[in-house]
Amino acid sequence: MGDLELLLPGEADVLVRRLRSFQLREMGSEGWNQQHENLEKLNMQAILDATVSQGEPIQELLVTHGKIPTLVEELIAVEMWKQKVFPVLCRLEDFKPQNTFPIYMVVHHEASIINLLETVFFHKEVCESAEDTVLDLVDYCHRKLTLLVAQTGRGSLSEKEGSQDSTPMQELQKQAELMEFEIALKALSVLRYITDCVDRWAPYWLGHSKKMQCLHPVCCFLSLGKLQQFEGGRWQTVAPSEQQKLSKLDGQVWIALYNLLLSPQARARYCLTSFAKGQLLKLRAFLTDTLLDQLPNLADLQGFLAHLALAETQPPKKDLVLEQIPEIWERLEQENRGKWQAIAKHQLRHVFSPSEQDLRLQARRWAETYRLDVLEAVAPERPRCAHCSAEASKRCSRCQNEWYCCRDCQVKHWEKHGKTCVLAAQGDRVK
Repeated sequence: MGDLELLLPGEADVLVRRLRSFQLREMGSEGWNQQHENLEKLNMQAILDATVSQGEPIQELLVTHGKIPTLVEELIAVEMWKQKVFPVLCRLEDFKPQNTFPIYMVVHHEASIINLLETVFFHKEVCESAEDTVLDLVDYCHRKLTLLVAQTGRGSLSEKEGSQDSTPMQELQKQAELMEFEIALKALSVLRYITDCVDRWAPYWLGHSKKMQCLHPVCCFLSLGKLQQFEGGRWQTVAPSEQQKLSKLDGQVWIALYNLLLSPQARARYCLTSFAKGQLLKLRAFLTDTLLDQLPNLADLQGFLAHLALAETQPPKKDLVLEQIPEIWERLEQENRGKWQAIAKHQLRHVFSPSEQDLRLQARRWAETYRLDVLEAVAPERPRCAHCSAEASKRCSRCQNEWYCCRDCQVKHWEKHGKTCVLAAQGDRVK
């Protein structure tokens, strides 16, 4: 990639060494923002490294310096902030920010971390370096997949329309909801990579494997009579000729199921009740010849299910079971219980009400972090119009950040984009 390298090896080492955990009330602060920017740089560099297959120093540095547990803790901390503090901020009557981008960066932080973990967890040594926090990460992924399955009955998020009269905070809430869906899909991939190490972690998964074996393909939805799939960060209508083709997300689910159900270590610890047997046998309907042609290893899974259909079920075990449990969420909740409103008010006064000068300086740093040439190199597809989501070829001439398919869409979107655009342009001139 040469000229597209974002970080030199020495710089990456320094940024990885500096990674640390922040308290919930510190999110959005100057130090936290610096780490968020560093994480974005590490994230983009990891994707560039993986794209050109030139070795992956970011994942090696994260393992060497023992920072995977730190990333897991930060991931769960920002998840808790979004669930406990963000809704309080949205309800505060005296909080009417002119620019919501500083809050958006905190909301987006979870997506940044899970994306980095998805990139590096492809390597087994990274998964193993998570140590005991792998239990917390499995629990996190389970929460996200539970939300993902719950959305299957509501139709695709692409069909939701926003009100023209929405306040900036209401718009931010909608963006957060859309982001939550993409985060869940990233969590699915991370969980699949963890299952590659199932024999390593099986002794710790007495309870968690029960959650994980309830996975089923949830990546395709029926919407308005057309089959749609979420690919490349957006919903796409699938042509009839392509509907039997296995998507990347479906493949992740099947590989995870294969790893869990055919691992001797995991099976030895799984109590096969009549309910569990009935749920697992539902998978047989999805194991078509077309699917087996695309993933031949699933023939072993098909054979396992055929044998399972004849196996005797077991009564629920009543033995005394000792197992490790995830600790991060519980600890953070105990430390901050009853303080959610106080945290929100503190952040309102000291974090999310910056001056115009502070916003200009922050805009300059964002422009330096999100280099356009690098963003285009790591983008999964061509840019989409910010207003109508059609393929775009025109970029905002002032800030160079937003894309549009035509002048009409740019004019219609200006009310939402204008303030951010002006700040970004001003920050660029400060450099």
